[in-house]
Amino acid sequence: MRIAVIDDERPARSELKHQLSELLPDAQIDEGESGAQALEMAGETGYDLFFLDINLGDINGTVLVNALKNMQPEMKIVFVTAYSEYAVKAFELEVEDYIMKPFDKRRLEKMLKKCGPKKAKKPSDAMRRIAINTEGKTIFKEARDIVYIETYNRGCLIHTVGRQDYFEGKSIKEFEKRLCDLGFFRSQKSFLVNLNKVKELFLWKNNSFAVKMEGYEQEILPVGREKIKVLRQLLGG
Repeated sequence: MRIAVIDDERPARSELKHQLSELLPDAQIDEGESGAQALEMAGETGYDLFFLDINLGDINGTVLVNALKNMQPEMKIVFVTAYSEYAVKAFELEVEDYIMKPFDKRRLEKMLKKCGPKKAKKPSDAMRRIAINTEGKTIFKEARDIVYIETYNRGCLIHTVGRQDYFEGKSIKEFEKRLCDLGFFRSQKSFLVNLNKVKELFLWKNNSFAVKMEGYEQEILPVGREKIKVLRQLLGG
């Protein structure tokens, strides 16, 4: 589960992250301190749950809601506030819930039962096949045969086993949503990689990291600085 915590007060962010980590130890939790950063994060990463402080320094949380919903329609948004009068506003804006500062762990746990992850279903064989619409035809590929996907000309290039490449006009965010439960990871804003096909993770230029993929060893795929820790964990390194 991917969670974002947006609050311009660092102590409040830290406390909420701490409580969430205890309740959802397997969740990946990102944090931001402004409305602008919230929009940037939502534009680059798919989130399941988005905790949004109402009183941010640059953009009011109530103003951000519609933009965030347009960017990620299925993402659940929870208001974070120190003022009970915002409860009505929360329901008017159709966010999932709201929580009050200071945070109460029992209240947070109740909210997560409502908004948190449901028991995952094992992907069916049909779900493991990906339809690729390219050059006037539809090609069906097993997800395991996709090595990596990269953004290209207002769409994506899908690189598959055997060095067969296909172009489709979908965004990488759409592919991320479709493949995140099948072992794929957004290593950088322009790349979605099959974790089972990562051949090498190495130190690259300017103390950054990159990966090489099976069958595409000559290609260097950069890894976002904020992604490296999670990627290491997923790869068992």
